[in-house]
Amino acid sequence: MPKKSSNVWVVHTDNGWGVRRAGADRLSRETDTKKEAEDIARNIARREGGEVISQGRDGKIQSKDSYGKDPYPPKDTEH
Repeated sequence: MPKKSSNVWVVHTDNGWGVRRAGADRLSRETDTKKEAEDIARNIARREGGEVISQGRDGKIQSKDSYGKDPYPPKDTEH
């Protein structure tokens, strides 16, 4: 059985911002601010060793941050 992805997405919703795990149909959490959604997503990704993928209001990916053990990590040019 393939390993379940532990990516966590931060997405814009009609009511603010949401946190959604990869492959999930429903949001894990919904917040008023993007910062709050990113903080929640970051905590989940750290705990599960995944990646946070943040989208803008237009749905385009704005940033990606990994929090897992990668034997060949890419150089992080964003931070």
